[in-house]
Amino acid sequence: MKSENENNDRHLYLLRFLIAALMIFVAAALRILPHPLNFTPIGAMAIFAGSLFRNRWVAFFLPLTALFAGDLFVGLYKLMFIVYASFAFSVAIGRWVAQSRTLARIGGAVFLGALQFFVVTNFAVWAFSDFYPRTSAGLVACFTSGIPYFSNTLAGDLLYAAILFGGYALAEKFLAPAASVEKDGAYDL
Repeated sequence: MKSENENNDRHLYLLRFLIAALMIFVAAALRILPHPLNFTPIGAMAIFAGSLFRNRWVAFFLPLTALFAGDLFVGLYKLMFIVYASFAFSVAIGRWVAQSRTLARIGGAVFLGALQFFVVTNFAVWAFSDFYPRTSAGLVACFTSGIPYFSNTLAGDLLYAAILFGGYALAEKFLAPAASVEKDGAYDL
């Protein structure tokens, strides 16, 4: 009897993992479809993965691999390392959300993720490209030019976070609680 329960728990655990992984890869696939600039699911995907998987390798590997797969279609670019580092930071922000997945915490994480992406990538554009002079006026011009992109980043992250977290919560309602899931809802993968 105990063996059957353990087997059922493993199946539920695997099913939950597969649902979360599938959601991450579908979100990544949406990135290669036509969309307004910076209105993508990538930031929300990173926060979602960070909040769901306790194993750091899995939490970072899934969204960064999905991002790279999308970049193979969209094209590689000079500041990839900076962008990937920024999304890795969003995964870390998601790990903070795992402690308690509340609407306020998720919303705060999405805002923080979009804000840090805006600051990191705009600073990198100013510092490592020839688009702006490397002066304080050039830095201000760079950040000012990036404001419309920030709006799209935040809007996309909010929409896709609602879809990912909400969709996952709905999927969990249809699954019986598994013994392999901790109280905080993070997986030990």
